[in-house]
Amino acid sequence: MGVIAKQSIRGTIVTYLGIAVGVFTTFFVLTRFLTAEEIGLTRVLIDAATLFIGLAQLGTSASIIRFYPYFKERDSENDHGFFFWALVVPLIGFTVFAVIYWAFRVPLGNWFGDKSPLFVEYYYFVLPLAFFMLYQTICESTCNVLMHIVVPRAVRELIVRLGLLVLYLLYAFRILSLDGLVIGICLNYALAALINIAYFFSLVRVNLRPDYEFLRANKGLVRRYLSYTGFLLLSALTSALAPTLSSFFVTAKMGLDSTGIFAIATYMAVMVSVPNRSVSAIASPQLARAIKDRNREECSHLISQVTRNMLLIGGFILLAMWVNIDLIFRILPNGEIYATAKNVVLILGVSQLILATFTICFTALNYSRFYAFSLLLSLTLTISSLLLNNYLVPLYGMDGAAMSNLLSYALYISLTIATVVPLCRIRIIDRRWWLILLLLVILFGTNQLWCTYAPSMSLWLDSLLRSLVLLDGGLYIAYKAQLSPEINDQIAKTLNIKH
Repeated sequence: MGVIAKQSIRGTIVTYLGIAVGVFTTFFVLTRFLTAEEIGLTRVLIDAATLFIGLAQLGTSASIIRFYPYFKERDSENDHGFFFWALVVPLIGFTVFAVIYWAFRVPLGNWFGDKSPLFVEYYYFVLPLAFFMLYQTICESTCNVLMHIVVPRAVRELIVRLGLLVLYLLYAFRILSLDGLVIGICLNYALAALINIAYFFSLVRVNLRPDYEFLRANKGLVRRYLSYTGFLLLSALTSALAPTLSSFFVTAKMGLDSTGIFAIATYMAVMVSVPNRSVSAIASPQLARAIKDRNREECSHLISQVTRNMLLIGGFILLAMWVNIDLIFRILPNGEIYATAKNVVLILGVSQLILATFTICFTALNYSRFYAFSLLLSLTLTISSLLLNNYLVPLYGMDGAAMSNLLSYALYISLTIATVVPLCRIRIIDRRWWLILLLLVILFGTNQLWCTYAPSMSLWLDSLLRSLVLLDGGLYIAYKAQLSPEINDQIAKTLNIKH
């Protein structure tokens, strides 16, 4: 796990620099200078574009990682024109789904029109935004298979966020109109895509001429690629909807004001899964190689490490957030408006923790010869999310949207684990994972008892004391108990500690 740890740590550092920019932007610029409706508009535009690229890329991001080892010759730069297809297939997908999106303007406009007419006004801006986000994502995946994740991560997490910060400030001081802000967001992602493209071409001598002779000699590989890509398209038609359904239901049923409040809660909760972005980016190619070589022991070792470390890191991030949640809303400009989503933060945070911990299992299933089962799992996720949102949002509002998110993902992950373990014959969790879970349950339970029975005091002092006792005490226990030998080793190397 040396390469994974090294690249992941660097990627995580870059990510958290971006998170710092994002925190400042979201909690001290957006909430101060933009209305909840305007925040909701920017959120739903980006969510719509994210859904669009999930469909339009035709599974290319996963195909790049899974099939690159079959095209790339060992100890050679020859990839038989693999990256030509990586760039062309998404263009075909974008064209097809752009026509479909244009054709559905009226029914979608009617669905959103009553509560969120502002989104309908900017409906077509989703297309250029999605195009630039698509190629930013594709080029990031190509860099991942080359084991260079830091620069694309910096583009996604830092440069894009800095660009958005500048745009929001220009809008706040009325240098930009709302039209100018939306156009600026599109151009910001265009810049990100161009940087990723330039970086990718700087890494290798990219051969954009397809090697038809290689394809003719490997017809079986071509058939597997086409069937896999076609399968991923069907899977995307279901699974790509799930992450954005809650936001869309809140927008349609409650309006952009509520979407803006829900978006702020979502920004907080997403921090729980931030480390998984770097870990997955570098672990996925390693996992694809191990699955190709049918090395089950290496697969089990890699997956158990990822699930254990993601539970530990994500769990403590969620704990830190929840211990200080009241203080966060006190500091937040107009925090009393967004504090109505306090429970949403916890519910979505648990959902993000589950995803961060077990996403690697779904990745393993996608790269295995049993990948067709993931279509059924994705279909289950989407149907359950659709039904739960439709039932719970009218009853409980934003809390209902968060609960539907948690319940649908809990079901999805449970079924994924139940499928992966017997079919792929790999190990997912070990004894240390259960000890980490027990520690987190004790820490969250202690926090609840503290809040319920401890005498009230200054909010600042209370948050400080709970942070010192629960966070520092929990981290000390995790370190001394060797719950994550990999993290302990990195700490020891960083601090030059012998153990």
